[in-house]
Amino acid sequence: MTPVVAVLGSLNMDFVVSVETLPSPGQTVLGSRFQMLPGGKGANQACACGRLGAGKVRARIAGRVGYDLFADHLKASLSAAGVDVSAVHATRSHPTGVALIWVDRQGQNSIVVASGANHAFAATDVNGLRATFSDASYALFQLETPLETVEAGLALARSEGARTMLDPAPAAPLPRHLLQFVDILTPNESEASVLLGRPAARLTIAEARQAAAALREQTGVATVVMKLGEQGCFWLDADREVYAPGFPVKAVDTTAAGDTFNAGLAVALAEGLDAAPALRFANAAAALSVTQPGAQASIPPRAGVERFLLEQQG
Repeated sequence: MTPVVAVLGSLNMDFVVSVETLPSPGQTVLGSRFQMLPGGKGANQACACGRLGAGKVRARIAGRVGYDLFADHLKASLSAAGVDVSAVHATRSHPTGVALIWVDRQGQNSIVVASGANHAFAATDVNGLRATFSDASYALFQLETPLETVEAGLALARSEGARTMLDPAPAAPLPRHLLQFVDILTPNESEASVLLGRPAARLTIAEARQAAAALREQTGVATVVMKLGEQGCFWLDADREVYAPGFPVKAVDTTAAGDTFNAGLAVALAEGLDAAPALRFANAAAALSVTQPGAQASIPPRAGVERFLLEQQG
């Protein structure tokens, strides 16, 4: 039977402007290219699962949109990637969510999100999603929907037998009663700092190992995967620690790199890969994503990732 990865999360329309440098508070800068692209962390992860699964893993998403043209565009984009959008429903109380994104010449970005319909995705709505998770091997979550909705979804997915993966972004302190339903926690360096109550800082591999251990102890989550950008990632659970180096590429836009990583990891694990090759696959997918602009537009197809991995071996 083809494994399933289910996603509960946000759907946004991204308004992206290219700039030379990101603006400081109170500063106006001139932009160049403007694009309107499908995004939202939930939708990005679902789209990436669809493209990276390529028929070997099925993807589906549960979320909320408004009654507007943005909603139609977002659902069509996901469907084109092979994602089941039957659990994406429209609400009249809020418009579809949007994100305003500035991308500088180094590929770094600043993002402001207006949640819209994502904020209207209530915990009580999760009661009707049992079929979404009933046959899922993995279930992916982020923090662009209300925390109580995330917690309800995590609990439901866990009760249906799925392994749950939480990307704690946007960064926020999280209660222990939510974290008890998380099997795999995947913070980047800044998100780990927020969860641990520490100042934000770049981490060495040794420091990443220490942070992952501290997160396991503080949150009670069995497996922590630290995303370290171009350095790669670090996996820590009770039985093993695995460091997977990143792949050197020229970054154009880092938007959705973390989402692509999470999806790649879930797809690889759902196919039965062990931690080391799963991390390598996820790193390759994320690396390729930063070489292209946009969120979902930057997510590579599975064939591209497999070709890239073969080239790296040569």
